[in-house]
Amino acid sequence: MITSASNQRVKQIVQWQTKAKARRQDDVFLAEGPKMYEEAPRELIREVYLTETFLGNLRGRREQTAINIEEKLQATGYELVTEEIFARMSDTQTPQGILTVLKRPVYELRKILETDRPLLVLLEDLQDPGNLGTILRAGEGAGITGVIMSKITVDIFNPKTIRSTMGSIYRVPFLYVENLKETIGVLRKKGIRVYAAHLQGRNYYSGFSFAEGTAFLIGNEANGLRRETADLADSYLKIPMEGKVESLNAAIAASLLVYEAHRQRNM
Repeated sequence: MITSASNQRVKQIVQWQTKAKARRQDDVFLAEGPKMYEEAPRELIREVYLTETFLGNLRGRREQTAINIEEKLQATGYELVTEEIFARMSDTQTPQGILTVLKRPVYELRKILETDRPLLVLLEDLQDPGNLGTILRAGEGAGITGVIMSKITVDIFNPKTIRSTMGSIYRVPFLYVENLKETIGVLRKKGIRVYAAHLQGRNYYSGFSFAEGTAFLIGNEANGLRRETADLADSYLKIPMEGKVESLNAAIAASLLVYEAHRQRNM
């Protein structure tokens, strides 16, 4: 059992929790909680840390989820840490007692676009980790093909983003690109129509057909899309709003759009 805060593995976990550069250099990300461990692909799992309390409670439960986790722990192995040390390692105020270190998955644009009638979300410079995580989660629910992000979009492996995905980080392909404008050009050449969610859109999203290859372009929370990026889209579209509301949260806007595409494709 790890009992000291000066333990090198503890120090490493704390560094990974707080520094995107360290996570990137070591090609890892962290996921906390039993659900995130249970759903994690075994081939990505590098290390697992548990508290004695978590392990004791797990062994005292007989529902299928607990059995699945216990069997998986036997296969992946784990390291016990004290409650105090685990609190230092955790990124949450109320730690759940299990933390998983995983290898980052890698995706290629070519593979993402191999799908028939791709449904993509393109993100330009989003900065809120919760928004990004919610977009992945809602996107999985709506059946998107993947999420493509500009290089200065918030780190998808930010602990808050990981929590917000509720496991979708394991299943939704994603990719950062050096030049989002060039990528939009690639998509359009492949017959994928690009729609910019924009306040200056003249037509509501319900008036468009998303039955074929589709990509929704969503901009930064504070500034929206850059004009030069938005103008590369095939069309602007807007979301109807009543009252004095001028715009919607980026994650909500993206969710509405991908679910409209899902509705149309399943009529």
